[in-house]
Amino acid sequence: MRPPGRATTLSRSVNSASTPIRGRLDEIRGRIARAAERSGRDPSTVALVGVVKTIAPGTIREALALGLADLGENRVQEAQAHIATLGRRSARWHMVGHLQRNKVARAIEMVDRVHTVDDLELAEALSRRAAAAGRRLPVLVEVNVSGEASKFGVVPDRLLELLEGTAGMPGLALGGLMTVGAPVARPEEARSGFARLRALRDRAIAALGIELPELSMGMSGDFEVAVEEGATLVRVGSALFGARQ
Repeated sequence: MRPPGRATTLSRSVNSASTPIRGRLDEIRGRIARAAERSGRDPSTVALVGVVKTIAPGTIREALALGLADLGENRVQEAQAHIATLGRRSARWHMVGHLQRNKVARAIEMVDRVHTVDDLELAEALSRRAAAAGRRLPVLVEVNVSGEASKFGVVPDRLLELLEGTAGMPGLALGGLMTVGAPVARPEEARSGFARLRALRDRAIAALGIELPELSMGMSGDFEVAVEEGATLVRVGSALFGARQ
């Protein structure tokens, strides 16, 4: 389930002259569209989430004015700073970094979707806070498909247990799966991990009889491969905003 549409407080008019953000945004949208078409999908089924870690508010405003509707944050405190400047309704805000349980209350106030639920305790904390706020918070379960010790996410063997427990929580709207791909030298090398996440999702649907339409996978270096493998949300930072400072 996608978060509801937004009422923006930002102006949508921008100078018609070409800018670096305009050029990169147009290029990324085109690459997403072509990757979707190669896999027989409608490009409109893929949402671009601009990851704004360390990005200046003025640059983010420019992207929003060009139609970017979804922003991803890695940390609650960084989201808080951006939202204080840009406004809560300026975009759909996604938590795409690891979320600590002691930051749940603030996250509930600020974000429209959490991509990184990786254990039942975090899911329960989110559900309690969301229900108390009168919300059903859209969430994704993060899966560590690469098996890297440095990565967060539930291991595939425990995925069904976590999905089953999360699906019935009153404050959450479970929508699908997320993964952070392993570092690769070439985008094509990321394909097996994305295909595995899709297969895990399909098996979970069959086993549990629940809807899991969303797959959040793919970043700046490999988002086209992720789209070809079924991504509905791609999380792009440096390819859109340039190298981080």
